Amino acid sequence: MFPLNDAAATIELGNKLDETINRKVMAMAAWLRKHAFDGLNNIIPAYSSLTVSYDPYLIKTRYQPASTAFDWIKDLLQAAYNQSNENSTASPALHRIPVCYEEEYAPDLDTLALHLQITTSEIIALHTAVVYRVYMIGFLPGFAYLGTVDDKIAAPRKAQPSSVMAGSVGIAGKQTGIYPLNSPGGWNIIGRIPLKMFDPHAEQPVWMQPGDAVQFFPITAREFKTRQ
Repeated sequence: MFPLNDAAATIELGNKLDETINRKVMAMAAWLRKHAFDGLNNIIPAYSSLTVSYDPYLIKTRYQPASTAFDWIKDLLQAAYNQSNENSTASPALHRIPVCYEEEYAPDLDTLALHLQITTSEIIALHTAVVYRVYMIGFLPGFAYLGTVDDKIAAPRKAQPSSVMAGSVGIAGKQTGIYPLNSPGGWNIIGRIPLKMFDPHAEQPVWMQPGDAVQFFPITAREFKTRQ
């Protein structure tokens, strides 16, 4: 555990993409939400870490800890680790998401197939065969990091980033992800979804959450246009 700044603390459980660790992170986040305290600003789960942002002044005046506000938060994070149970979390929401893998929406699919020495059809079949876990939301608001792809379609990031359209689905390493906004990006873009991942005007701007499950299914360009 370490202070991220004077108003945030992080607990690290490892440094790898691992579902067991991620489930523990989510269980700790659920425990903290259940035991919310005055001065809690945000709970931010990641792959293998959990960050809590807080109001140190409010904690000092409300709870009057013997030491610093960080030490008080540190004890709370330890309690979250000790008392949370990754096997007691609710079943994840499953999102079935349409993807158009046709050339217009998949600028890197042919190049990736050449690099992997398999066909584009095989990439699509393997990409849609897996139920992915949402490991975290980050980089951009609503950017979903999903894992893990089949080893046969795992691929490094592109050497040079390029312009990526909102809704683009990419592969980088053993992860796949969805770009919520137009952005520079270095992932291999193999398709695009006709859904908004981020809507700042919605009651819930980001509808996909860490711990959710995702499965893609292919649609045609015509279907893509009718779903937008």
